[in-house]
Amino acid sequence: IEAVQDLAGRMLPAGFATTVTGQSQEMDDAFGSLRFTFLLALMAVFLVLAAQFESFVHPFTILLSLPLAIFGAFLLLASLNMTLNIYSFIGIVMLIGLVTKNSILLVDCTNNLRAGGLSRPEAVIQAGTVRMRPILMTAISTVAGILPVAAGLGAGAESRRPLGVVVAGGIAASTLLTLIVVPVFYTLLDDARVWLS
Repeated sequence: IEAVQDLAGRMLPAGFATTVTGQSQEMDDAFGSLRFTFLLALMAVFLVLAAQFESFVHPFTILLSLPLAIFGAFLLLASLNMTLNIYSFIGIVMLIGLVTKNSILLVDCTNNLRAGGLSRPEAVIQAGTVRMRPILMTAISTVAGILPVAAGLGAGAESRRPLGVVVAGGIAASTLLTLIVVPVFYTLLDDARVWLS
């Protein structure tokens, strides 16, 4: 569509204009709705996390797993020569809820250990050790469950395959990176909170 619009802009005489109709217009409208849904889901998750942790700092730590997941999703899409379409965008919206659970487990366990009297470094290390197995188990079971969709098995699988690829790549990347990045970011944000107060 962009190539055709660029070509029309160069070839058509002055005074002519082009517009997108039909399936292309529907696709533009759908992507606009999905962008709004993505932002709405992000805001809803942030507000729920802020209420759960009674803090506006910890939701940022938890939502850090989302860019890591989107990076993994785009990487797997690109490596399989697949495009970002409606189904893959729906998969990205699904990732908002799926990948934050790992960070919630880490941050909640760290906060509980600190409330129990451990220092921050000890709590971060122990939370990572204690929660690593549940995080890996849920990630492996989720990826294993979505693999048939990502493999494109069954009737009409071509349309569902990008959704499965996005979810599988996003969860795999966020799980591996969350175990390292979230504790570091938790420490940095906690230092910043102490410094500001």
